[in-house]
Amino acid sequence: MAVPKRKQSHSRTNLRRSQNSKMTAPTMVKCQRCGEYNLAHRVCSACGFYGGKEIVKKAD
Repeated sequence: MAVPKRKQSHSRTNLRRSQNSKMTAPTMVKCQRCGEYNLAHRVCSACGFYGGKEIVKKAD
């Protein structure tokens, strides 16, 4: 098995590890039908449409 020639420094190790804890905001998109913002690739919680088709019947 391959073995590293030199020990990796603490700062390099911490720099690599720091990328795992990075938080990103969820991608929000505007519904084409009602204009509400919701998560991408999900049925609109306001009107129940996805991709121009009614998926969930909403009581008006």
